[in-house]
Amino acid sequence: MKRIELEIVALSHSITQTHSYAVVLGEVNGLRRIPIVIGGFEAQAIAVALERMNPSRPLTHDLMKNFMMAFNVELHEVVINDLQEGIFYSQLVCSSANDTVEIDSRTSDALALAVRFGCPIYTYDNILEQAGVLMEDDGKKKKEVAASITSEEGSADNLKTMSLEELNILLNDVLEHEDYIKAIAIRDEIKSRGK
Repeated sequence: MKRIELEIVALSHSITQTHSYAVVLGEVNGLRRIPIVIGGFEAQAIAVALERMNPSRPLTHDLMKNFMMAFNVELHEVVINDLQEGIFYSQLVCSSANDTVEIDSRTSDALALAVRFGCPIYTYDNILEQAGVLMEDDGKKKKEVAASITSEEGSADNLKTMSLEELNILLNDVLEHEDYIKAIAIRDEIKSRGK
């Protein structure tokens, strides 16, 4: 079966499920996309790693990476290997000095680890055919990660009405509460104003 490499191209609120997010994986050098619904905690874990944020304490996926590194276990790749009734199944391909093993994983957790290890993400052509969406080629390849991450409280419209001082206060507050998804949206609004 033909394997296809994927990359994370977007992370946003899910329009189909309340209190959920969607991570969109795109075919490397291709136009097909796979939207996968994930939970808020997993979305935050992916966003924190993508944005290279440093939380004051390790998040669960950071702890997992630290644990694996402490015991010389390397994550080589993530493979989204099955799709059943709308649920994606994944495997972590890991190795130590003595062995290589494939470990069953939720796709959201596998993606959070893949971002931390910088390892490739793969799926099979039949899964892309079944769940993929074909995007039109606009001549540009752009990352949309975190740009569309907002919540009811920190929606892009609400942020635009706030002063820079209010945005900075809000940013400090959400960072204090470790709400990194809101922090990304606020930081992007501050950056868009040239500060």
